Amino acid sequence: MLSARRFLFAAIVLYNSFASAVQPITVQGSNFVNSVTNDRFQIIGVAYQPGGSAGFVAGSGIDPLSNGTLCLRDAALMQMLGINTVRVYNLDPSLDHNLCASIFNAVGIYMLLDVNSPLPNQSLNPKDLKNSYNADYLQRVFAVVEAFHNFPNTLGFFSANEVLNDISTGETAPPYVRAVTRDLKNYIAKHSPRKLPVGYSAADVREILADSWAYFGCTVGGSGSDSSKIDFFGLNSYSWCGGDATFQTAGYDILVSQFSNTTIPVFFSEYGCNKIMPRVFDEVQALYGPEMSSIMSGGLVYEYAQEPANNFGLVILYSNGTAELMVDYDNLQAQYNKLNLKALESGNATATKAIAPACRSSLIISSDFISTFTLPLLPPGAQSIIDHGLRNPNNGKLVDVSETLVAPAVYSSSQRRLQNLAIKKLPDDESNTPDGSDTSNSAPTTASSSAGQPTPSKKSMASRPERSIVDIILQLDGEAGAYVDYIIDPCTREKASR
Repeated sequence: MLSARRFLFAAIVLYNSFASAVQPITVQGSNFVNSVTNDRFQIIGVAYQPGGSAGFVAGSGIDPLSNGTLCLRDAALMQMLGINTVRVYNLDPSLDHNLCASIFNAVGIYMLLDVNSPLPNQSLNPKDLKNSYNADYLQRVFAVVEAFHNFPNTLGFFSANEVLNDISTGETAPPYVRAVTRDLKNYIAKHSPRKLPVGYSAADVREILADSWAYFGCTVGGSGSDSSKIDFFGLNSYSWCGGDATFQTAGYDILVSQFSNTTIPVFFSEYGCNKIMPRVFDEVQALYGPEMSSIMSGGLVYEYAQEPANNFGLVILYSNGTAELMVDYDNLQAQYNKLNLKALESGNATATKAIAPACRSSLIISSDFISTFTLPLLPPGAQSIIDHGLRNPNNGKLVDVSETLVAPAVYSSSQRRLQNLAIKKLPDDESNTPDGSDTSNSAPTTASSSAGQPTPSKKSMASRPERSIVDIILQLDGEAGAYVDYIIDPCTREKASR
């Protein structure tokens, strides 16, 4: 009897170590839906790129999901914040992401992943679309899929980010974005254990926004099997600025009207204007309120980690592993705690049965936007890669998350150390939700640690002026030739020029 009990205990421990904390999310019409419960899934998330521009350096062996100790710290803080999704921009598919992905899985947080990076030949270049769309580029794109398709908390992939960033790019770039989407989805269909959504993240260029959404979301030939159609549409929007903004002054009423007949999920792939500091995040109540939630599928706040160059962060991360919450974190947490989660999870039979329209020129409003849907052919060698898969791909897998206690010291916005900070493994395949946590009134520390607490010298190191991602991209562009698309600087929301 004793041995049987021990066996049962061991089996339970083993199950709990590897049990999936989330159920895969699928796309049904204009909604994200839990594949098991059929509850609607609303994205409550943040952009996650610790280190900012320094978070991804070629050959460094480091990317945002490669350090389990730091992912454990951040997952614990995100769990208290109340989010259920992170967006990660720049990933090295050759690295081991198993522990970080498993940690986020254990706490009920999904991952939306960009397949591109600012490095040479790792993104479409609007100034040289034909040459930047090649087999070597697609190998990198497919490698990201291979690295993450096994994780149940992989929510989907962005095939491109802000490639259409001014009116002129609307004339040439859309067919290439659809082509990359097609290639990604065809590769996933052949080599992934499950269907994974692929979408686009758009710059908030209102002159071409409606046409971008219409162009990418229709089906060529009216076929439901058209792999070039995006599965979701993200918008990087910073129009709600400060506590005096309203639904109308931020233009949210226009967005709701524009997307009212969407047949795919639409959400903010970035949001959080910082013209007025600290940010109060009043837009959260609008985004998840009755006026928008029936149309929009949530959003991702930009961004988790503070960068001196842009001042969009929720948390200050120090080089020794310690972290300090900002007032913005407290304010966002308070807004999330007000959400009506039951209402957000309610399904809509009409929305889930929405069918994409057939692609036709009449869908396009602007005469400056391309209205034909002929896509580029696959570059030489690409079809063989899709058919046979990458050689020796680096396939990620769930691993045991045995450590739950956060080792680095973490401090509240009032400089009080957070005690016993740890992740909470969620049972019964739950995703994370706001739980009423309030870090703004954290109890004072009872165990001092001068080595861990941020000191003026550590803060000086942490706040040393860094080059923005725009600077690095433009520098790389000058060194390696034009290979990356222009991007929208999140500080100014303007196109970065060379």
